[in-house]
Amino acid sequence: MKAARVKGLKPQDGLADSIQRIVATRLGELCAFMPVAEDPERVTELHDMRIAAKRLRYVLEISADLFGPYAAPAVLRTKELQSVLGDIHDCDVTLPLVVELIERARADDVAAVVAAQLSAAAIDLDPSAVADAAPHASAHRGLASMAVYLQARREVLFARFLELWLELEREGFRARLLFAIGERPIAPIEPATPVAPAPVAPPSEPDPEADPVLDGVLSHDSNMDGPATPLPSNEV
Repeated sequence: MKAARVKGLKPQDGLADSIQRIVATRLGELCAFMPVAEDPERVTELHDMRIAAKRLRYVLEISADLFGPYAAPAVLRTKELQSVLGDIHDCDVTLPLVVELIERARADDVAAVVAAQLSAAAIDLDPSAVADAAPHASAHRGLASMAVYLQARREVLFARFLELWLELEREGFRARLLFAIGERPIAPIEPATPVAPAPVAPPSEPDPEADPVLDGVLSHDSNMDGPATPLPSNEV
């Protein structure tokens, strides 16, 4: 089955927007098989529906985190649908092989019984001769049982498929998934890293022997150009 082409993809679109288009296309592709696949005789459609479910599942598995909350449960539901359709397909493939083996073994047994009776110049066939001359007589029961098992299992699985699809419809699988892929999760806001305050130097202790008046005068004179001005003397 060839995948449907995804329309509207543009290089400038973001990742989530592009995958949203892909998921929507794959979802529509899957749902388009119903109600045709409700017919148990539509073997090809059931097989193609399994492939469509697989494609939807794979793209959802790698992108569910980009969308709303329902995208994650949708992965599990799609996987469940793919699984039951896959088991149905296994029965559809294996049962014809078993039936073919039964027909081949029966043809070989008929040929062997006829050859044995003709060599004995028999004019009729005794039923007891079949058990003695048929080389595959013991295998018929096992093959017939296998055919019954596969056919019965297929019908049980198909009933489960119809039940599962009804569950998906009741829970709004398609609508909820379409809504979810239109959502974008909000990134959590990380708290700002606190900045440690700069250390403050402790105040220096005053020198008990220092003269604050003299220190101020000397500091003033040292900042002036030229020689220091002598202190004025008191006139008598």
